[in-house]
Amino acid sequence: MKIFTLILLLFSFSLVAQDYNHFTIDTVKNKKMLIGYCTREAFNDTAFVGWFEESYNNYQFENEVLNQLKDFLNDIKIKIVLGTWCSDSREFVPAFLKILDNISFSESNYEIISVDRKKKGFGNEADHLDINFVPTFIFYRNETEIGRIIELPNESLERDFLEILKNN
Repeated sequence: MKIFTLILLLFSFSLVAQDYNHFTIDTVKNKKMLIGYCTREAFNDTAFVGWFEESYNNYQFENEVLNQLKDFLNDIKIKIVLGTWCSDSREFVPAFLKILDNISFSESNYEIISVDRKKKGFGNEADHLDINFVPTFIFYRNETEIGRIIELPNESLERDFLEILKNN
């Protein structure tokens, strides 16, 4: 009985734990791509670090907008859905993460999900998110979706981010 209980306990932990930083091969470009839940450390991989660091370092945000953002961050969570194969994701996801870093937004308040060209993750992590274009930044307040930036910002990442938070 003890062995059965131990096996059942271990199995239930494996169902709850999220698996991070999976790689697969993009069949179109025959290059490595991230798939599923990932951490920022995944972008240190040689397949991604070049474009990630370039976009991160080159993004010039508006300080006055970032200062305003800090007033609206209570109870905010964000899902970032990207494709490492996508040029818009390569440009805007590192830039968005630079914004989050500069407003001291906790990593525990956002998730990064990488999808393939069919907008599928490693498991079903993106299936319920209605993703048609990447990157997609989904903003939640108290577990309720309050807005999205889809593919390209209307004005700038930080201005669109602020607009979503101010209006909700």
